[in-house]
Amino acid sequence: MIEMIHNDKKKLPAILGGTPVRKEQLPYAKQYIDDDDCRAVDAILKSEFLTTGPMAKEFETEFAEYVGAKYAVAFANGTAALHGACYAAGIKPGDEVITTPITFAASANCILYLGGNPVFADINKETFNIDAEEIAKKITGKTRAIIPVDYTGQVADMDAIKEIIKGKNIVIIEDSAHALGTKYKGNPVGGLADMTEFSFHPVKTITTGEGGMITTNNKDYYTSLINFRSHCITRDISQFEDTNNDEYWYYEQLGLGFNYRITDFQCALGISQMKKLNWFISRRKEIVARYNDAFKNLDGVILQKNEKFSDTVNHLYVLKLNLKLLRADRKEIFNAFHAEHIGVHVHYIPVYWLPHYQKLGYKKGICPNAEELYNCLLTVPLFPAMNDGDVDDVIEGFFKIINYYRK
Repeated sequence: MIEMIHNDKKKLPAILGGTPVRKEQLPYAKQYIDDDDCRAVDAILKSEFLTTGPMAKEFETEFAEYVGAKYAVAFANGTAALHGACYAAGIKPGDEVITTPITFAASANCILYLGGNPVFADINKETFNIDAEEIAKKITGKTRAIIPVDYTGQVADMDAIKEIIKGKNIVIIEDSAHALGTKYKGNPVGGLADMTEFSFHPVKTITTGEGGMITTNNKDYYTSLINFRSHCITRDISQFEDTNNDEYWYYEQLGLGFNYRITDFQCALGISQMKKLNWFISRRKEIVARYNDAFKNLDGVILQKNEKFSDTVNHLYVLKLNLKLLRADRKEIFNAFHAEHIGVHVHYIPVYWLPHYQKLGYKKGICPNAEELYNCLLTVPLFPAMNDGDVDDVIEGFFKIINYYRK
């Protein structure tokens, strides 16, 4: 899933007066790249393979092993991976696919790419994840798949979703772009659903620059994903329609695929990043623990509830402003943080509010919990390269601003 970082250099005044909390702007997220990463990429740039080759296969094998899946297929980005998963699931024009509105647009766009119809189920007010009971209300005879999103890194309630669709021909494509390293009831995210998508955009837990992955335990899905990634062209004779043609140069196009291949130098970066994954996870958890401890009793903000079944590795840390206790709206408070050089953000605008979806006929008001959350959301800086002083600054900024605006 792609994230957008706004690099607006416009200087805002210190809205609250006095000296800002920080001298320099702290972004909400950024990548962590070290010398080992640079050397890994440099070695591939000097090798025979640049596009999909041995490094891609090595990355896929290592990643599948880490998340406990039989197969993994690397893609050019997370959106391409979701598109591939919908293709492998057999989404066709007129099919309905249920997902959450609190996500990046790619979680729904991947349905539209194949002519399907996104159906938005509301979120749980406390966890901010898609509500299994709301999913149940949206299932019809046209429902072909569900795309639950592990929002912020907290895994959706997969057992509840599976129970809802028991006996139905419905595929689960778990959007885990936020959730690499998260565990559900002790099991890593990546082997829980029919297919699981991960993103390696720079702000995610590991990065390949741009990149994505689908993991699965289903060999048919795996074969379909491999083909879709490369124009649906195969040289595998076992898949040929002309089984008598075994010339070395022969190939067949079995469907309409895309060029969604990832490069070997991206995968070399991914392999190098995997070596740091345990530290990335540990550092993210340390920062989240400090935030939780600091903000749990701060009137004016509401923490995202983390379910006990989710051992969460946060990609995002979000707070819900309790605007009933504050004498300002979210925009004014957002601007105050940026004036203090603390780069808060907002994730996400409900997908069906976006102009393209409005033109398709989606109406505001269909998911009231999601809409109420959006109007109060702030994303707080969270990335492994933050030092303890950065974390202190964020906490100080929150107390300064929230206390100032409290009624």
